[in-house]
Amino acid sequence: MRIFQVDAFTDKPFAGNPAAVCILPQPRDEAWMQNVAREMNLSETAFLHRQNDGFSLRWFTPAVEVELCGHATLASAHVLWEIGLLAPGEQARFHTRSGLLTAERKGEEIELNFPTTPERPTDAPPGLGEALGVAFKYIGRSKFDYLVEVESEEVVRDLRPDFVALKSLSIRGLMVTSAAASSAYDFVSRFFAPGAGVDEDPVTGSAHCCLGPYWSERLGKEEMVAYQASERGGVVRVRVAGDRVYLGGRAVTILRGELMESIL
Repeated sequence: MRIFQVDAFTDKPFAGNPAAVCILPQPRDEAWMQNVAREMNLSETAFLHRQNDGFSLRWFTPAVEVELCGHATLASAHVLWEIGLLAPGEQARFHTRSGLLTAERKGEEIELNFPTTPERPTDAPPGLGEALGVAFKYIGRSKFDYLVEVESEEVVRDLRPDFVALKSLSIRGLMVTSAAASSAYDFVSRFFAPGAGVDEDPVTGSAHCCLGPYWSERLGKEEMVAYQASERGGVVRVRVAGDRVYLGGRAVTILRGELMESIL
């Protein structure tokens, strides 16, 4: 049983967001997949097996299964093309808990077709301001996470959240974002999910399903370039089209291995 580690949303090793990709010959039970994800100890481990006209795809953090994950989907598509399970021009089709997701090669990048997850204005959960330690310009909530806009890119980059306090709020994840300070990018963000076992996610594709529509409306643009300002950092190309968002990025394989027969 083959397993890979891929850095997603980057064109160089040791940047972007690392994901494990496990190719299964047949479905496995949730407990086994959760144990493998805990052993890999990355923000996400993806599990794939062939299904009809594509692949079944599920994503696990070290702590929980999630409904939608961008970087591990990008990593999965990258692996399928790299090892020849998909022909170079063939579309990757993934059957997931968020419906059918697809990926296509666009030059040196991979473009994901994901559903938008727009936010709506909401009140801040009690204690959120203290946990972040910054003032909000705006707060909204998508079906998965909270979105907080702050004053500037400098505020985003300098954030030092209290992760213990964030985890006590019982929210899945938190996007903190602002307009970009330089012309190289349109907006910047960081993503925190201590309640899902990930204090800070390096580059979060699924967050851009919300951030894309949010900034598209405010900037008056359908196509944008986003930077996730984590320690590793990563670039996400975002294109909003109705209720779909197209997320583009590159990926680099870091290692290839096999799960030992004794654990299978």
